[in-house]
Formats: sequence, C-alpha cells, structure tokens
Amino acid sequence: MKTAKTNTHSLLIALVGTLVALAVAMPLRAESDDQNYVKSDDKSYEAELAAKVGADDYGMKRYVMAMLKRGPNREQSEAEAERLQRAHLDNIGRLAEEGKLVLAGPFLEEGDLRGIYIFNVTSVEEAKALTESDPAIKAGRLIMELHPWYGSAALMEVNRLHHKLAKKAI
Repeated sequence: MKTAKTNTHSLLIALVGTLVALAVAMPLRAESDDQNYVKSDDKSYEAELAAKVGADDYGMKRYVMAMLKRGPNREQSEAEAERLQRAHLDNIGRLAEEGKLVLAGPFLEEGDLRGIYIFNVTSVEEAKALTESDPAIKAGRLIMELHPWYGSAALMEVNRLHHKLAKKAI
C-alpha cells in the first residue's frame, strides 16, 4: 500500500521529469513548421546527432533519475560538512566529465529533498554503483532514491552547453 509520502515523491519525480523534458525539447520544437509538435518528416532532424546522443525514433532515451534526500547522519562539524560538500561537488564534476551524469542540481528550499541527478545509465543497479562513489552518501549525509526514467536524448548535450555558459566553476 502506497503512503501519501510515496505518492508525493512519485508525483514530484514525474513533474521534474516532465519539466526537464519540456525545457529541453522546446527549442527543438520551435524550429518545426508546426509549433505544436515535431513532424516525422521535419527537415531539422539530424541523424548523426541523434545517433551520437543515443536517441530512439522519438528523440528519447533511458536514464536513471536520482532524488537526493537528507541522510540520517547530519551531525558532522561545520568544517566536516563543508569538506563533504566540496567532495560531493567534485564527485558530481567527475561523473559529468565521464559522461555518466547528464544533469544535477539542488532544490532551493530547505527540506528532506536536497536535489536531483539524471544518470546516463539504463539500470538502477548501475546508477547505485555510481552513487556509492559520492563521499556525502558514504558518510550518510545524503541518501539516494533511484528510478528508471525515459526522457529527451537532448539532455546529453546539457554538460557541453553548460561549460559555454558558466563563468565560474562550482
């Protein structure tokens, strides 16, 4: 039996996934003759790019979405918490550079949900192995909830574009 908390998390995951897919797909749709959808005979289709990012016929692919949550061990000193946060951010950068992490970011409110990851992997088991490399998870400061997800393959270009937009490193 699902609890209200489980239903809320499932709804949040679906909402975040939908918003990310819409945000990424909207620029692609703007190039279409019809602003409501991309036609199968759309001249803007790029087979080489679709193959590069692993897109299926719908321009989509499988990922694993991770919801980062407040972990049970949050009693570290301020200095240790800062060290773990820096190591957490460095791990995010490493996973992105390896092409395993296509999107990451914190929620801007103080609550149990701390942020999201979208992993460029097809199985929860593979994503779990990647999350175990995170020092904040190892320390119990964060925990991850993992879900298979189907979204726009255009997400594979986010990291490349992000580097062109960031004046400072995190």
